Amino acid sequence: MSFRGKRKNAEGHASDENEGHAPPKKASNTSASVESDDSDDIVVCEISKNRRVSVRNWNGKIWVDIREFYVKDGKQMPGKKGISLSLDQWNVLRDHAEAIDKALAESS
Repeated sequence: MSFRGKRKNAEGHASDENEGHAPPKKASNTSASVESDDSDDIVVCEISKNRRVSVRNWNGKIWVDIREFYVKDGKQMPGKKGISLSLDQWNVLRDHAEAIDKALAESS
């Protein structure tokens, strides 16, 4: 049976390999992920004042991002409302553009 947790030394006390050292601090990812001026973003078009379509490279993958933006301290910042489509998802949507247009024409 394996024991999970700290190992005990010869005296039966739990040892901490990092005794006397503070745990490593977690890196803050808010400054890097919130910036709207990333060099990997290509703004394709602005749908409206606060909505835009962009192509971005994130975590080594290419995404088509359709998102709302808001202004904070004079900077455009990405909001929660939006969708990021992988290339496969984008291709499916693009391939169905005619069917979407037809459905829109029928419903109006």
